[in-house]
Amino acid sequence: MPLPDSRAGLFTFMLPAMLALGPLNVLASNYSDQPQVQTFIDMMVDKHGFEQEELVVVFNEAQRREDILELMRKPAEKRLQWHEYRKIFLTPARIDGGVAFWKENADILRKAEATFGVAPQIIVAIIGVETRYGSNTGRHRVLDALSTLAFDYPPRSEFFTGELEQYLILAREEDIEVVTTTGSYAGAMGYGQFIPSSYRNYAVDFDEDGKRDLWNNKMDIIGSVANYFNRHGWKAGSPVAVRAKVEDDQYSALLELGYKPNTVLDALRHDGVTPIEPMPDDLVAALLSLEQKDGPEYWLAFNNFYTITRYNHSPLYAMAVYQLSEEIRGAYEQSAHFND
Repeated sequence: MPLPDSRAGLFTFMLPAMLALGPLNVLASNYSDQPQVQTFIDMMVDKHGFEQEELVVVFNEAQRREDILELMRKPAEKRLQWHEYRKIFLTPARIDGGVAFWKENADILRKAEATFGVAPQIIVAIIGVETRYGSNTGRHRVLDALSTLAFDYPPRSEFFTGELEQYLILAREEDIEVVTTTGSYAGAMGYGQFIPSSYRNYAVDFDEDGKRDLWNNKMDIIGSVANYFNRHGWKAGSPVAVRAKVEDDQYSALLELGYKPNTVLDALRHDGVTPIEPMPDDLVAALLSLEQKDGPEYWLAFNNFYTITRYNHSPLYAMAVYQLSEEIRGAYEQSAHFND
């Protein structure tokens, strides 16, 4: 199958220096000689028009990473309670960093809100939680992370094989250096930590310079996070979550329904669940229990909270983003008022 455009030689610039090391069969190899990798290479050649020799060179460079497998087995969202998880992200440094990032990029954030309907504090908080405003975009080579998880992590092999496929296509489309590019242990990239399929589907060229750059271009970074939320159902002006009071025992069954909104507030009130702030009775919500040191606290999570979980499928993550966003918004508004 011919390649679709002039970027056919995705890895051509790599080959002269790498091939100078010697014939392919004597290169230090971790993956390219494995049967499942050969099958994957054949698929990429047949389905997407890659050159087999170039992919062999690439996978000779890929390394199996045991530390990545350990991190995948023990994510913080599964091993920490809410009060432990919260203190990782709700820190003065991350709040102050969010205010500074907002001030530095206020015009872009306004444009993103006008275009996609997503509040600036949510965009800033996502970037703050993911990479501390770009100061830590990941130390793992994306090729290593995705190869390790595709070929040596059976529980999610199918998913990460798909992401590896998307990564190679993305590198061809966006001229990303396929071997040396770094990201998270799960292969997420840039300020907003987009996995390859999300990068391809939701990243935007917000400044229209012909390239979607999620490492260096603040227009693209902010616009892409906003677009992701917009495409996953963010509703401008709608609430995210609110603390709730619970009574009797009827509410306990509601906790089993998960964090996707499932019950209208009017019905929740009849089951002993009351928001601590006035909310319309027709809003649909999910009841959450978050463990503090002195026992559980209860929250009602709305559509926009669920949208945050489309970024990371964890209610702890979504609550950390929301609470950080509120802290940043308050500090930003206070700073603006003080400067006036």
